Amino acid sequence: MALYQSKIFGIVQGVGFRPFVARLASRFNIFGSVCNKGPYVEVYAQGSEKAVDQFLTAIEQEPPERASILKLTRQRLDQQEYYQDFRIIESAKEKGSIFVSPDIATCDKCRTELFDPQDKRYLHPFINCTACGPRLTILDSMPYDRERTSMGEFPMCPSCQAEYDSPATRRYDAQPVCCNNCGPEVYIIGEETVRGAAAITRTRQTIIDGGIVAIKGIGGFHLCCDATNEQAVLRLRKLKHRPVKPFAIMARDMAAIERECLVETGQTEILTGHQKPILLLKRKMTGQIQDAVAPGNPKIGIMLPYAPLHMLLFDYPDGLNMPDTLIMTSGNPAGAPICRDDKSALEALDGFCDLMLSHNRKIRIRADDTVMDWLEDKPYMIRRSRGYAPLPFMLKNNWQGAVLGIGGELKNTFCVGCDNIFYPSPYVGDMSDLRTMQALRETIKRLTALLETEPQIAACDMHPRYNTVTIAKELGLPLFPVQHHYAHILSCMAENDYDKPVIGVSFDGTGYGTDGTIWGGEILRADYAGFERLNSIAPFQQAGGDKASREGWRIAVSLIYALTQDKKETQKLIRELNLCNDNDLNALFFMLDNDINVIKSTSAGRIFDAVSAILGIRKTSTFEGEASMYLEFSAQKWHDEHPYELPTPIAGFNTDKIFSFLLQQRLAGENCDKLAYLFHACLADFIAAASHQAYVQTGLKTVALSGGVFQNHLLTELTISKLQEHSFTVLHHSLLPPNDGGICLGQAAAAMYHLNHTNKGASPC
Repeated sequence: MALYQSKIFGIVQGVGFRPFVARLASRFNIFGSVCNKGPYVEVYAQGSEKAVDQFLTAIEQEPPERASILKLTRQRLDQQEYYQDFRIIESAKEKGSIFVSPDIATCDKCRTELFDPQDKRYLHPFINCTACGPRLTILDSMPYDRERTSMGEFPMCPSCQAEYDSPATRRYDAQPVCCNNCGPEVYIIGEETVRGAAAITRTRQTIIDGGIVAIKGIGGFHLCCDATNEQAVLRLRKLKHRPVKPFAIMARDMAAIERECLVETGQTEILTGHQKPILLLKRKMTGQIQDAVAPGNPKIGIMLPYAPLHMLLFDYPDGLNMPDTLIMTSGNPAGAPICRDDKSALEALDGFCDLMLSHNRKIRIRADDTVMDWLEDKPYMIRRSRGYAPLPFMLKNNWQGAVLGIGGELKNTFCVGCDNIFYPSPYVGDMSDLRTMQALRETIKRLTALLETEPQIAACDMHPRYNTVTIAKELGLPLFPVQHHYAHILSCMAENDYDKPVIGVSFDGTGYGTDGTIWGGEILRADYAGFERLNSIAPFQQAGGDKASREGWRIAVSLIYALTQDKKETQKLIRELNLCNDNDLNALFFMLDNDINVIKSTSAGRIFDAVSAILGIRKTSTFEGEASMYLEFSAQKWHDEHPYELPTPIAGFNTDKIFSFLLQQRLAGENCDKLAYLFHACLADFIAAASHQAYVQTGLKTVALSGGVFQNHLLTELTISKLQEHSFTVLHHSLLPPNDGGICLGQAAAAMYHLNHTNKGASPC
């Protein structure tokens, strides 16, 4: 008879792991115990040598669907006690790396029960089991047990308790287990007597009638209306002050998605999997979704229902005929974080909707929906949140210590680093709003507590006036400023677990440079120890302060004026292109001539805005990246319509010459879609040429691509292709956004390297 101790590390909490181990123990006739220690699950296994070996091997090879085993240790012990059975014993905290499960979409078995009139959980809006349901968003502390979640406020009824206690059931040791008799309940805010079935039917009827409803989900509120009702969509746009930014869609099922969109190989598995993100799909012109959902956009961001309440919205047995596609956009005013409770919803959303459907299960951590594109037949992350955060990135470096990367000013997420494991947070938002700043403070406090980590150092951006820097200072930790574009490159390296020097191509909107100017189109030699700026987009004057980031015509005028060096000639061209009126032009001339409200910039994002303006696509933007996005759409349109006659980019151009050439072609009457494509192709050529020049300087053949400009699908594809033609190895993002939503990982990695190479005595967290 042998006795072994095994420790299993990874996503092994909140995924039914202990019941799974108990069932395997029964299968292999193993006595012993399984206990959740917080950083890992501990198993004592007693049996014959062969049986124990088979048992531990089965744990590794047959884990629960939602589990992810990173490491399993086994140690034979001197026989000191004999077990008479196998038990799940009470969780016990222990120091070490923590793995917190993200929220998991409702599984197929629970969905079947949800609509089975004979099942005790028939139409229960909070049905779940060991394989699905809320995790991170309800969690107070580890280990993951009911009393440490917001479900602790709902004592189990005898029937649920029996299932919870029985290894024979799917809800054995399922912490959020509940039913219609003992679980949370839905209700209408302001009319709390309208509860349960009546509240759901009222919500469905409001949507059918063309109304807008705020709906509390797993990680926060959504604003919802009929995606096939143009009047409802336009009203939501007006109320939310969102003229053209795309709305996310939730479809009843894959049949509805396939009616509206082209679904490529591999995308069905992402849409129907246990994370159920919003996936950007090419839309069909024959669909029923209103154009106003995503005006002029060839793609739709679409997802399937991932919570029982969503499923009931589509299919409740009340005789109503619901549309099968709904707008399901984040419930927040522009710039503010997603609302997570009734109070914040009443304060922020009351003027946006006709009804508010809420429930009494508290949300501990906000989790907006994850958004992803598709590149090289796999996901390409745009916003990493629900279903993915806080899944960690594990690096091979032998680092020790605890750090915090505070993240970027826009699309903020932060990252907690513990030794070689880095946990990016769910999406927080833009830091221009005081409410988002407070949400960042709260989420940092809660997530560091969940991970039982006390950071020794906080990494932040170099920009002295960023609100994230202010919050980092409040923490009372030593600050480690990290240059913005360098952090982008390190985030790409860390995601790919690459620790050798790279040529870093960091193209985005703006970031504070080490020389006090604004960077945004950088070629770097980078590794974890530091970086060297090798090249950049040709510097240009950016006049108008913050307005320049929203009004691309200002950048276009500045570039044209720099080319002509003549006011009259510039005015003539501006009038021909209809970029602005004479008053605005004269104001810009004054700023440029007197160096007032003017900064020196190498921003790739602003070059996109300027090109979009001169081509007549977008002169201004109502949301970040609008002008660049529609420039890409025009280029992609030309690519799709002329696949065999694509224009050849002009070799040897740098970025200012590219702009000059496009301006001449535009004035000559060339097709704007063609010029949009040519711009993308020329920029990809420029990146390849700059990378070759960097190779000559450094001998490096690995290029890392990062920054918000590489959210541009077409440019990314063209750039990767060009670099590979020149025999470069290309690192790019997949499950971490290339935009500022991923920068926190690079900040944290830089801080951890610094901690380990300047403070050898750093103690592990």
